[in-house]
Amino acid sequence: MAGELLLDTSALVSLLDRSQPHHEACVELLDSWEESIVSTEAVLTEATHLLGRVHGGREACLDFFLEGGAVLIPSSSSSLRRCRRLVEKYSDLPMDFADATLVTVAEEIGTDAVFTTDSDFKVYRAGRNRPFRIFPSLDETD
Repeated sequence: MAGELLLDTSALVSLLDRSQPHHEACVELLDSWEESIVSTEAVLTEATHLLGRVHGGREACLDFFLEGGAVLIPSSSSSLRRCRRLVEKYSDLPMDFADATLVTVAEEIGTDAVFTTDSDFKVYRAGRNRPFRIFPSLDETD
């Protein structure tokens, strides 16, 4: 299994907003993770929007990526088509575009590790029905 960790919006917001209930757990995981961390522009966009209510939140989000906190994986036409299929498949949740980009990247790079506090990743599957390993290990996720 690949060592990359997919960074979801919920974990990114928890990392950067000290008022979030999972802030400490997310900081501890980030500090201990030794492999690369990857994300998508959709996650960056969603997080900057959500962090807009936090003083300096948007800037901190952009700085996180600029300073090498995670690598952004760009979308392609084929990955967007895959996102479209995933959004349709998981319409009952519903799956948002940012989550679809992460599932698509997981399939492309062969990882099953996701840094999230979002319980939807317990339902999502990558590739051939492979479940995600969710980090940090939280008893109850949001």
